[in-house]
Amino acid sequence: MNQFTRSLSTGVLVCAVSLGAMPAAADTFIVAVGAAANSLQGKSAKKFSDDLQAKLGDAHTIEFYADGQLGDEKELMQKLRLGTVHFTLISSIMTNVAPEFAIFEMPFLVQSRDHLKAIDTEIVQPVLAPKAAEQGLKLISTWENGFRQITNNVRPINTPEDLDGLKIRTPSSEWRVAMFKEWGANPTPMSFSEVFVALQTGTMDGQENPLTNIVGANFQEVQKYLSLTGHVYSPTYLNTGLKTWDELPDDVKSAVEEVAASVQDWALAEGEKADGELVDKMREASVEVNEADKAAFVAASAPIYEAFSAEVPGADELLSQAQALAK
Repeated sequence: MNQFTRSLSTGVLVCAVSLGAMPAAADTFIVAVGAAANSLQGKSAKKFSDDLQAKLGDAHTIEFYADGQLGDEKELMQKLRLGTVHFTLISSIMTNVAPEFAIFEMPFLVQSRDHLKAIDTEIVQPVLAPKAAEQGLKLISTWENGFRQITNNVRPINTPEDLDGLKIRTPSSEWRVAMFKEWGANPTPMSFSEVFVALQTGTMDGQENPLTNIVGANFQEVQKYLSLTGHVYSPTYLNTGLKTWDELPDDVKSAVEEVAASVQDWALAEGEKADGELVDKMREASVEVNEADKAAFVAASAPIYEAFSAEVPGADELLSQAQALAK
């Protein structure tokens, strides 16, 4: 071997050793939500992203997207399965994953946030999460979306009769649609990102959402009345794709679970704190606020419970268990 060949060989060997010693490129995980960045869902997902980044350090990069930048809930659910998005929050449309999730669609079922945590521990994780896994999703944790209220531009809603004929936007949930039909409204499923313009133009008279979503999307700018019905407590579920989860290193899985549990407590506390503040913000925007007659709505909701019990196997047992946890 001549001097040139020897030098070249030595250089290649040094280069190879140097490259072998270099750390692997950082893994990037995408967290995306369809909700507004300043809604509780958006803020919760952002906190999860920030806290997970801090937990994982420089070995991984967390990218966060809100305001439907990467799609609405339905589109993001599909991206989880494809692995092009790694974590998202899914709320009402979890009923499309498994009919048992409609337990949270039953009006006035969840009594408090402590009740929600009990349902999460005793029902969501052992019963519902495996149903999601059958559809390619890993349900990691249950967070707050909130108690849903009704806004509209026609009149205050005190009883179900006041909804008669009103065009109300709902999520793409068969039970939410059925509920508002039962109460006399004309419900229309629509992507959340389209709601502001629909209210502004009169395509929809009103909508129903937790206060954090209502104010987060500035619906107070295009709505005259806020009726505090609290008709449904909507959780939102932190999900990843089952394939993504199975491929995560154990240390990343542990970090995700730890951060998710911490954000659950944070989100529930933030939701409770925000309730009163957001009603005041609605009033400051000249929105008329009224307390609805919840007893009238409860009485009008019996057919929804009957239909759920008739259509979903095991529904009676789930309902009984959830109601008992309130005590």
